[in-house]
This record gives sequence, structure tokens and C-alpha cells, in this order.
Amino acid sequence: MMQSLSGLLACAALAFFIPASAAEPAASTLPGHYYLQGVTEVGSELLLKKDGTFEWMLSYGNTDQQASGEWRVAGDTVTLVAGNHGDKEPQFRVFEESEMRIQKAAEAGLWVAIVGFPKVGPMAGVEVKFEAQSGKTATAVSVANGDAIVRMPASERWVRAGLRRQGSKTDYQWLAVPPERAQERIAAFAVTDPQWLRSQAFQKLALRVVEGGLKVDDADNGLARGLYAKPASGQ
Repeated sequence: MMQSLSGLLACAALAFFIPASAAEPAASTLPGHYYLQGVTEVGSELLLKKDGTFEWMLSYGNTDQQASGEWRVAGDTVTLVAGNHGDKEPQFRVFEESEMRIQKAAEAGLWVAIVGFPKVGPMAGVEVKFEAQSGKTATAVSVANGDAIVRMPASERWVRAGLRRQGSKTDYQWLAVPPERAQERIAAFAVTDPQWLRSQAFQKLALRVVEGGLKVDDADNGLARGLYAKPASGQ
């Protein structure tokens, strides 16, 4: 009788034991290209990459939104975390003179660094460290129009600029200021990848793994509701 009861208890324990891997979606099956379904007049795509990064876009009417960053999975929830570009840092170069649209020198006493991408637009949030020939330095962060401006005495001569994202702990990327730009106290620096200019539609977005795809599971994000599904081919 005792042996029979022990067997029943063992069976009961097995019946209630579900491995965590069986209860959660396999992360290896999630990467791929998804398209928003069931929302009229709205087009949206989501690409989950195997390296843990994502790209997302949404278009309706004359409005286009985008986001990129990293994705992670916990339980039945996939969370998109935008705006960090993974572990990458922006790279910069000096504008070519042919790309410049500057018509005059900076005002006396001011040094101006313009940050952006030629013929595309400005880049805000770049910390610029100005260095004079004497070793004197000053720092400013580029604003919405791409300008970072500091005050410097007329006796100082600008020799180089260090650039990095605002808040970054990485070393500055130092670039020599061309003599003509130094004389006019205004220079332009281009980010090499224009993706850094694109604003993010959200900082974080949660999607629930459901039958057929991923469903927006964030009630307050203001984005389109619906199901993100892979094409029938699975590509």
C-alpha cells in the first residue's frame, strides 16, 4: 500500500512540474521580420535581429516614426528598449569645405561647433570639448539646431575638438580644426551614420508573445494596437 501511494505522489509531482523552458517562448524562435496586422491605414514593421537588436517603423498619413535599440525576452514578454544603439558610439569627421554652408565667421568671443550630417540635418546631444593652442578648454553640448557654442578670449586659437554623446563615459573623439575654420571660429563636424539623427518614437515598448505573433502589451504608449506577425513563409 505504501509503495502504491508513493508512486501516486510521484506522478502527481510530475504532473505539476513544468520546466521553465516549456512555459516560456524560445528566444531562438523570436528573431525575424514582423508586420502589423489588423490596423487599417497604418503600416508598421518590426525586425528582431539574432544579435539582440531591433528596428521598428510605423507610418500613417504623412507621419513616419521609427525606433531602434535592443530587445530582450522574459516570460511571455518581449521588451524593446530604444535609443541606445547597442554598445556603439557615434563616429565623427570634419565637414569637407564643399559641404559647408557657412557664410560668415562666428561672433567675436564665440567659438561654434556645428554637429550634424550633410544635407540631412543637425544632431543634438553631442558633447563638444573645444581646445585652444594654449591648452585652454571649454565644453558645450549641441542643441536642436546642432550648434555647440562656448566663449573664448580673442587671444586664443582653436586647434582641435573632442566629440562624444552627452552623458557618455567613453573617451572623446578628437578632430583637428582646419586652419580656415579656426580663423573664423566656426567649424562643422559630421556624424558618419545618419541614423544617429533619427528621433526615437518610444523609449520602451512591451509586446506579449501570443499565438500567431507579438501583441502590443503597453496600454499607455499611444502606438497602434494590433498583432505583429511574421509572413506565412516565416521569413
